[in-house]
Amino acid sequence: MRADEIIKATLAETIALHEQLLHADPRPIGEAADAIVRSLRGGGKLLVFGNGGSAADAQHVAAELVGRFSRERAGLAAVALTTDTSVLTSVSNDYGFERVFARQIEALGRPGDVALGISTSGQSPNVVAALQAGRARGLRTIALTGRDGGVVGRAAEVHINAPSPSTPRIQEAHRTLLHVMCELVERAMTEPAGSPGKIDA
Repeated sequence: MRADEIIKATLAETIALHEQLLHADPRPIGEAADAIVRSLRGGGKLLVFGNGGSAADAQHVAAELVGRFSRERAGLAAVALTTDTSVLTSVSNDYGFERVFARQIEALGRPGDVALGISTSGQSPNVVAALQAGRARGLRTIALTGRDGGVVGRAAEVHINAPSPSTPRIQEAHRTLLHVMCELVERAMTEPAGSPGKIDA
């Protein structure tokens, strides 16, 4: 394929997945934003995690909430569990990489917090373990997945899926979905009382 054909094909695939999400049930996105808002209003926090590109997305969404998305406001409590290299390496060395996020949930998570796990494959064992640890400790759990959602999607209370076999296309959709959640959360935290996630069927 020529370069222009690759460019157009890639953009077409990206648009097609976003169109599919546009016509999908929006309620899981609203439920996720609502859970985060309720946690923040109650003095809780968002704990977010994933591997590789999903680790970058975890750090990105935490930055949007701690800093700002599009409005001036107070900082919102969000922590990416992918950033402390001493914790990541010590837990991986002592307990195995599968426990790298679950151990942090056990240490930092409190009832009423939210655990958001991101996995393009839907099969990441360390994301599953962290969501299970979160549910056991009384956290609300959200999964953001690709493909068919896999075991990660089934491990969470709220499941948001970008149904594509392509990791790059899933990652692009995940960034959009996370931005939508940031928009809903930020509006709810800066506007008069109301729940951002109440979406009519």
